[in-house]
Amino acid sequence: MIAAPYLLYLGETPVPEMAKTAIGLAHWRPERCLGQWREQGATVDLGLPDMDAAEAAARGARTLVIGTALPGGKLPPHWIARLVDAMAAGLDIASGLHLPLAAVPELKAAALRTGRTLHDVRLTGQAFPIGHGTPRSGHRLLTMGTDCAIGKKYTALAIHRELTARGVDATFRATGQTGVLIDGHGFAVDAIVCDFLAGAVETLSPSAAPDHWDIIEGQGSLYHPAYAGVTLGLLHGSQPDHFIVCHEAGRSHLLGFADHRVGDIAALIALTVTLGRIVSPAIRCSGISLNPARLDEKSARAEMDRLSAQHNLPVCDPVRFDVTAIVDRLLA
Repeated sequence: MIAAPYLLYLGETPVPEMAKTAIGLAHWRPERCLGQWREQGATVDLGLPDMDAAEAAARGARTLVIGTALPGGKLPPHWIARLVDAMAAGLDIASGLHLPLAAVPELKAAALRTGRTLHDVRLTGQAFPIGHGTPRSGHRLLTMGTDCAIGKKYTALAIHRELTARGVDATFRATGQTGVLIDGHGFAVDAIVCDFLAGAVETLSPSAAPDHWDIIEGQGSLYHPAYAGVTLGLLHGSQPDHFIVCHEAGRSHLLGFADHRVGDIAALIALTVTLGRIVSPAIRCSGISLNPARLDEKSARAEMDRLSAQHNLPVCDPVRFDVTAIVDRLLA
């Protein structure tokens, strides 16, 4: 178990999309988040008190959580000294990066010296089977995106919360490091050897009662030149009968990939159905989740209405508004 409260480390993170782990924890589990630790130049602000490791430990923090998702998952050298200081102050370290914390000699030595624990959220140590594609009972919903860091996790969590509020038997299935930190269960699918990815997701979302819903957190995008592989494996392993397309209003190009445009919603629906029918013949799109963070409320509602009319689907904003219309469609 990762001990709370948390100190969320943001480094010099300049854009919110790179700090999605910290932002997700602060949004969905604010009771676990004591403060934020930012380096000079950071522009992301979680609205938490700024403090360093010593101050956080004095206030009762138990774990420093690396709150960013860096490209390639490696720690900048000057961050390592910060983590060593945090362990000396009495904090454990939790990371969702690809690089195992114990693979950094300075961190391994500091953990041994201080008796602190290094938590690598992405590493399960679990063996998984290959996927088999055999039909499974129960309902499964997967969130699909026109890009990365666009709202797939928030959409899944919001739908799960609405279903449980209505008394529906439902489980959120975390497939990324932030989802695991929020929920306490699941695993990061992008750290699994590709041959076993679909099988791992089948294990994560097994057969269930006919009226049970598994709400599965999506990853990547079928349009993404780097991450489409994990998205396809997740789609086949999830075997969803429903999927929700997640899209950000005003985002024209893939985050960090300026040569590639964001995927078209209608094309993504068609592509997901084509690929999903390999294992789930009844798969269908049941809604669009819009991230209208760049728009004011009036413009956001107008864009939601426009997309709903264009695609004949319910359109929701899971953060500013709600997902009522999507859940109504699911349960109809």
